[in-house]
Amino acid sequence: MIRLLLSGILFLINYLVNAQTMAPIQIEEGVTITVQVHNISSNKGKVLFSLFNSEANFDQKISFASAIGTINEFKTEVSFEQIPTGTYAIICFHDENENNQMDFDNFMPLEDYGASNNPRTFGPPQFEASKFNVGTYPITIEIMF
Repeated sequence: MIRLLLSGILFLINYLVNAQTMAPIQIEEGVTITVQVHNISSNKGKVLFSLFNSEANFDQKISFASAIGTINEFKTEVSFEQIPTGTYAIICFHDENENNQMDFDNFMPLEDYGASNNPRTFGPPQFEASKFNVGTYPITIEIMF
């Protein structure tokens, strides 16, 4: 009986000692995507960014994450943090008049816009041309207006 009690106490002590020395494992998933725009036409307004994680969400304008960039010296930079591995696309536009929407005149945009990979096409950006892969390392994307 004493042996059983001693074994139980030793097991408990061993468990408590090991439990206190073992640090909890914290896993931070995802990486940082830094996005830069260097050729903004004026310092007025702000730049609105949307990050999309699928073509369906891109087409429906359902962003995975969004950010607002302040403009300083005709450029801006934003970061999307803890982004999981996957395929993404980014679109952004210069909201010069700060009305939180892209302005058009006869279906032509009045404000500068761009997308990841800087596709040069007529019409709105497409996911296929703008997509990029996120792995395990932080990445920087440069978008040109």
